Amino acid sequence: MKKKFVGLGSALYFGFCFMLLFGVNARAYIDPSVITYLIQAVAGIAIAVGAAVGIYWRRARKKFHKRFGIDENKNKEVESDDIIWKD
Repeated sequence: MKKKFVGLGSALYFGFCFMLLFGVNARAYIDPSVITYLIQAVAGIAIAVGAAVGIYWRRARKKFHKRFGIDENKNKEVESDDIIWKD
């Protein structure tokens, strides 16, 4: 019989659940500036995750198009680089 390896994620999960079940009330005051900091941290994480998803989505899409021979620029209009100067 093989033993399953308990990963770090599951260990942290069970530790967090244990702390919630057997925690002691702190009766502490949460300052409004702490809430503002929390909102900024959540917004920063959301923006970073969104940027990472966007980058990897573009890479995956590019590989998909390359693999199946799809030309992304097939129906796009391209302007010429000619500069016309009138005196």
